[in-house]
Amino acid sequence: MILITGSAGFIGSAVTCALNRQGRSDILLSDRFGEREKWQNIVGTRYKRFIHRDDLFAFLRENPLAKDIKAIIHLGACSDTTETDMDYLLENNVSFSIRLCQWSIENSVRFVYASSAAVYGDGSLGFSDDDNITPTLRPLNKYGFSKWMFDMWVLENGLAGKVAGLRFFNVFGPNEYHKAKMASVLFHIFPQAVKDGKVRLFKSHRSDIPDGDQARDFVYIDEAVDISLFLLNNPEVNGIFNAGTGMAHSFKELAHGLFEGLGKSPVIEYFPMPEELRERYQYYTRADMSRIRNAGYPVKEDRFKENVACYVKKYLLPGNLYLTERSV
Repeated sequence: MILITGSAGFIGSAVTCALNRQGRSDILLSDRFGEREKWQNIVGTRYKRFIHRDDLFAFLRENPLAKDIKAIIHLGACSDTTETDMDYLLENNVSFSIRLCQWSIENSVRFVYASSAAVYGDGSLGFSDDDNITPTLRPLNKYGFSKWMFDMWVLENGLAGKVAGLRFFNVFGPNEYHKAKMASVLFHIFPQAVKDGKVRLFKSHRSDIPDGDQARDFVYIDEAVDISLFLLNNPEVNGIFNAGTGMAHSFKELAHGLFEGLGKSPVIEYFPMPEELRERYQYYTRADMSRIRNAGYPVKEDRFKENVACYVKKYLLPGNLYLTERSV
């Protein structure tokens, strides 16, 4: 039995779908829906039981099914990089994770969790997942700090050899529609390109980086799922790993890929970044993938253009927002 937290979210629902496609339905799903539409992400998926996030620890204490859990993929968290309530982030991204990790250790259950590339801050210290570098990192926002805090808890408690963490870089693809402002840039500029024939991107506020040349390590949802399942299926591989592609592409390239997928000539306008974001903005990210490659994960070749085209043509353009069994 596999427990997936954040199971109705972007990556969690995609992992559930991938396990279904492998013939597995021995899955426990846990999440909190609220008023958002992410419940639709698990329509068509097959699982044993859904557990509300607030009831999870009671379930683990009292329900006989908990004894059958062999692995936990912990993806549930507040993923809003603009969240200002640090106490809320401490509860959801740190304390909850600590309790769940402790339960997994006590019950000899495989524990794979989601960290974030936000821990790297402005990137001035690079993007190496070497444990010796982690204590020196300085995240730019409260969300990144909360993820760093849990990474540090893992390291300081000597658990890096017993659990596996993934620092996801910029993941994009179907099932992200419910993330609102936290959805990918590609998701947000797609309707602009269709309706207006042009897209709007942030201006650069650094003299050494031209407008549109801000760059990210863009990770397609298939790649995020693949690396998650690698850690699930290889319990001997432990530590905190980058989950990226090892390549950086600019937002300008992203926009050009979108227009190419639409068969249109690219038209890009740049507008000032909100002042409150300028000091907390990552201008460049690129995952160092050597650690997980050395652990046996087969890092793929750069498929950025193909993945952008796939998302645009297979999902965004036909209005198919879901990566579930109904879209197979």
